[in-house]
Amino acid sequence: MDTEKKILKTPRKPTLFLSLIPLVVLIALLGTNVYLFGDDTLSGSNQMALLLAATVAGVIAVKLGYDWLEIQKGVVKSISSAMSAILILLLIGSLSGTWLISGVVPAMIYYGLKILNPTIFLVAACAVAAIVSLATGSSWSTVATVGIALLGIGKALGLGEGLIAGAIISGAYFGDKMSPLSDTTNLAPAMAGTDLFTHIRYMILTTGPSITITLVIFLVWGFFIEAGPASNDIPNILASIDNTFNINPLLFIVPVAVIAMIVKKVPALPALLAGTLLGALAAIIFQPHIFDSISGITDGNSLKSGYIAIMQAMYTRISITTDNEMVNNLLSTGGMAGMLNTIWLILTAMVFGGVMDSAHMLQRIASEIIRLAHSTGSLIASTAGTCLFFNITASDQYLAIVVPGRMFRTTFRDRGLKPEVLSRTLEDSGTVTSVLVPWNTCGATQSTVLGVATLTYAPFCFFNIISPLMTIIFGYFNIKIRRIKPEEQQKIAA
Repeated sequence: MDTEKKILKTPRKPTLFLSLIPLVVLIALLGTNVYLFGDDTLSGSNQMALLLAATVAGVIAVKLGYDWLEIQKGVVKSISSAMSAILILLLIGSLSGTWLISGVVPAMIYYGLKILNPTIFLVAACAVAAIVSLATGSSWSTVATVGIALLGIGKALGLGEGLIAGAIISGAYFGDKMSPLSDTTNLAPAMAGTDLFTHIRYMILTTGPSITITLVIFLVWGFFIEAGPASNDIPNILASIDNTFNINPLLFIVPVAVIAMIVKKVPALPALLAGTLLGALAAIIFQPHIFDSISGITDGNSLKSGYIAIMQAMYTRISITTDNEMVNNLLSTGGMAGMLNTIWLILTAMVFGGVMDSAHMLQRIASEIIRLAHSTGSLIASTAGTCLFFNITASDQYLAIVVPGRMFRTTFRDRGLKPEVLSRTLEDSGTVTSVLVPWNTCGATQSTVLGVATLTYAPFCFFNIISPLMTIIFGYFNIKIRRIKPEEQQKIAA
């Protein structure tokens, strides 16, 4: 009798058809939301779509015999994996607030407008973001600091915000991908079974051409850009910033200090918190004259006014009013509160991913992809496609590296391919495509930080689009594909 009960309680494995139903529902709902809500989908409609798709997955899982408490544990585990990203988001919100009222971001915009012009801006923005990200190992920190300033400069020059964001993100993700300080750059070789520097050296073969093509596109594009009306107003923009803030080169100590901390491998959370507090200190030293306008305090109590202004900059939306409407659009930030819709999106995405993973639906779909891969090219393409699939369904770039890495590791070895072939494929596709998915933690974060919808900047993230295509091309044309020698294969088998 006990044996019979155990057999009855064993859940049935999901079929491919059942596994695809929640995904089809999600895609249908998201498509409907884009059509009906446009750029406002992050305000709640996409979050509800993820919850409804998770409900469909949960109903199917329970019907298959999966225990609800186990599914709930999977959801909690999935959400827990995103807690670090959520905390970073909150700190980025507070950092952007104090960097605004301290004059750090206005100073970056001010000096940037003096140096850059529309023709070279795109390639320069991509290169600057790449250098900073390579030094820090963090695309998120790069976008949240110099990225915000570069966006302001580009908008002041009259360029489209999607194009500007695409250049910034392309550079930031190149640096993140190639930096030995990056967590994903360390994670990919660990999953594939190779070492960090072998992985980085091998990635140069595909990443070098990808970033070169990207820079050439932005360089050529720059020659055909017609500066918008805003570019004619640059002298007035500079004057408005100069009249509102005490612009001083010493303000750059704050971002340099944060970058130095990250280079020294200070964890992201303490580094961002330190950057927030340094921004508050810089505001007290350089910009005390703007506290009253932010806080609304008019009784002459400077201590009270300064405290309220700094706190508001950290936790809520603030804006600084000047005599120039263009500058007013640049000088606003949402603080921590501005990140709440993104956090809501991440939580619901993790719920969907947690249910799908607990019911083994993601694994079922991925196993079907493996079954169809016969040649080396199709295996690499299948791996890249699986990484993209997990970025879409699990909504997390780490899962998009970890799960395919575990799934394909044995297959790559059995096909005689060295582990760095797998690690490069994971990074060429898992890391860079995460920012192209609106409900992925990366896509949601970068769109919120920059204030540009994911679908607006995604077509211009040339590096992120070219990178997975490059690795697939290398696979199908057998370019620099490292294979295990027969004697090495025998040692592995032994």
